[in-house]
Amino acid sequence: MEFARKAAAEWEYRYIVDLESLSPEQIRTILRVADSFRDKSTNSVAKSTLLRGRVVANLFFEDSTRTRSSFELAAQRLSADVINLTGKGSSVSKGETLVDTVQNIEAMGVDAMVIRHGASGGARLAAHSVKCAVLNAGDGRHEHPTQGLLDTHTLARALGRNDYDLTGLTVGIVGDNLNSRVARSNIHALTKLGARVICVGPPTLVPSGFKALGVELSHDLDAVLPRLDAINMLRIQLERMTDAPFPSTREYTTLFGLNEERAAKLHEGAIVMHPGPINRGVELAAAVADSDRSVILKQVTSGLAVRMAALYLCVSALDNQAAREGGRKV
Repeated sequence: MEFARKAAAEWEYRYIVDLESLSPEQIRTILRVADSFRDKSTNSVAKSTLLRGRVVANLFFEDSTRTRSSFELAAQRLSADVINLTGKGSSVSKGETLVDTVQNIEAMGVDAMVIRHGASGGARLAAHSVKCAVLNAGDGRHEHPTQGLLDTHTLARALGRNDYDLTGLTVGIVGDNLNSRVARSNIHALTKLGARVICVGPPTLVPSGFKALGVELSHDLDAVLPRLDAINMLRIQLERMTDAPFPSTREYTTLFGLNEERAAKLHEGAIVMHPGPINRGVELAAAVADSDRSVILKQVTSGLAVRMAALYLCVSALDNQAAREGGRKV
């Protein structure tokens, strides 16, 4: 916990809305603080009083189960008070702007907001409209930074890279890269820490423009599998598809689904990941999801520690700013 306290005392950023703007060392700091919250004797996440007396508001304008529950539990594990708001029945659904909503919530005395919004850039707009801490829980197709962090945390620990130097590792991100904010955040985190990333899928879902992100592109999963140290299978996001042609589900599964036969092409020690929710039998066979290669449940555990770290650091930035200005937030 000593490292976490030291890192928090030096952290200057009250919001995390993407990973593209974070440096490799900032990403490593968040991941190392997450390690501080893990109980090494039980491999679970320990409870802390670091945010006792603070209030965290979860504002989810898109449906979510895992992410919202993970953030809620993360705040509670830090002993913060939590309020949950959804888009349904909210003032936003009645025509209020996002800016008005977050400013009104801030006026109630919250210390941090966790925001999921359907518009890319929604979290950044919110962060620039308030003075409290803000964490992006997913905004449109843009980014899902804590998912990228938890995936990277899980991968590094599973492959013995506890220093978070991923040089020499090759990671495949398979599926709907075009519409996936998870893919973008993973790409930024993994490449910044030294990994090679290969985006795999049909041409309509892995556009050539992704090369600008510093990744390799492939439309042949079978050819790529033997090269991978980790494979992250993405859900097909039919709800976000507008103009990209998509093959039938059966055709997609035939070409890009990870079944037992394909998983056998991975080298010994390679791991299988999925950000959830899984469409079993589509992008990932049930037998593979439940196999010894799978670290999917470890991703969930890492998510709790990573979100605790992100909340703690961003709220601490408020205290650090107040201290510099000669006062302290109460």
